[in-house]
Amino acid sequence: MAKDEPAKKIYGLIGYPVKHSLSPAMHNAAFRALDIEAEYRLFELKPEELESFLGNLKANNILGLNVTVPYKEKVLGAVKLDSESFYLSQIKAVNTIVVSGDILKGFNTDIPGFERDLKENINPADKRAAILGAGGAARAVAYVLAKLKAKDVYIYDIDKTKSQGIVDMVKSLFADYPIFSVDSVGQLGIENKDLLINTTPVGLSDNDPCLVKEAVLHKDLFVYDLIYNPLETKLLALAKKNGLKYSNGLKMLLYQGMLSFSHWTGKDAPIEVMRKALMEAIQK
Repeated sequence: MAKDEPAKKIYGLIGYPVKHSLSPAMHNAAFRALDIEAEYRLFELKPEELESFLGNLKANNILGLNVTVPYKEKVLGAVKLDSESFYLSQIKAVNTIVVSGDILKGFNTDIPGFERDLKENINPADKRAAILGAGGAARAVAYVLAKLKAKDVYIYDIDKTKSQGIVDMVKSLFADYPIFSVDSVGQLGIENKDLLINTTPVGLSDNDPCLVKEAVLHKDLFVYDLIYNPLETKLLALAKKNGLKYSNGLKMLLYQGMLSFSHWTGKDAPIEVMRKALMEAIQK
């Protein structure tokens, strides 16, 4: 079907970069399975292009979007937060947009997507957690950890104002919750933690360093890296080498994608179709 054919509904992912994303494989397989005349595309936008792009969604027949780094927080001012997404005004991170007439509705499917996958791997209740990074994904992660009653949470980002912002956000929602912003990876105290979560994009490239020293990894630590492409980052390779339990972000991608799909189409997402498409795409 021609790219400019108006009958086809367009959905997609905005971010910078986005070329690594497996979302098109997952969503396009779901559209085909349910006979929905739609296409999911990648929109790699430079910061100066974001506002214009969001202002022309309806004209370009774009009915829904996923949002990734670095725009999960930046799109907040452009969307309407309805009763279904009331907590986003505190979380301040949107990863799903639904175009409804002239209104852009904002949702965060990272939160339930991460929560579902985390609970399938580990019960965070009374566990001590450390978070690397303080972007939009980290806001969802910190929210889930507090909600599920992790014992305490330590967070590090090179930008201390961002990590302190997450601390303030969590404390506004969960009074007196023990969450702390630290000044270095070393101050996270990973050697004393039960759960380590990487929310940064460090690990997407083969040239990226590992943010964590091997010496602090211990057998009782669960390592979760939100990156899913590659399936095994340097951090997860170290976890594997040292016999730790670990997970990448592929199932979180699946679960949040299913929820986004339902927001856009009003239909139940075909989980097995989407799971199979992801596995085929990651192996190419």
